Amino acid sequence: MPQFDEFEIKMLDILQRDGRKPVSELAQEIGLSTTPCARRFEALQQAGIIKGFAAVLSRRAVGLMVEVFIQVRLVTHSDGSPETFIAAVQRMDEVSSCWTMTGDYDFLLHVMVPSVDELNAFVMHRLMRLEGVRDVHTQLVLQNIKGPGHVPLAHLRR
Repeated sequence: MPQFDEFEIKMLDILQRDGRKPVSELAQEIGLSTTPCARRFEALQQAGIIKGFAAVLSRRAVGLMVEVFIQVRLVTHSDGSPETFIAAVQRMDEVSSCWTMTGDYDFLLHVMVPSVDELNAFVMHRLMRLEGVRDVHTQLVLQNIKGPGHVPLAHLRR
C-alpha cells in the first residue's frame, strides 16, 4: 500500500467532498504552493488512487423512487455460473453495484428502479430467469443515511 503524507491525505479528503475544487484553492487549503500541489494531484491520478470524478445525482430527482439490496444465491459454483451471472449483471443498468459475498448468499446487488412494478419485473422477469440463479432475497431501502453511489439513467431514455 502506498504511503501518504499529510498533504496528500488532506488533498484526498477535500477532493472527496468537492472534486471540482480548483488546484489553486486546493493548494491553499492544504498548505502548499500551486505547482507542488498540481504535481501531487497528477501523481495521485497516475497511480490510480484518484480514479476519476463524477457528479453525484439524486436518484429521486431522476425518477428512481425504489432502492433495494438483493441477495442472490446460485445453484452451483462449478459450472461457470458465477462468471455467467457476473457478465449478465454487468449489463443491467438497474444494478448500480454488485459484490461477491461470504455467508448464505453469493452476491449482493444494489438496485434502483422507478417503481415497485419495475422492481417486480426486474426480479421476476430478468434476475430470477438468469441461468444458475437459485433464489433471491430483496430488502427495500427505507432511508439512505449515508453514501450516495452511481445512479442509473437508462429509464430516462424510454
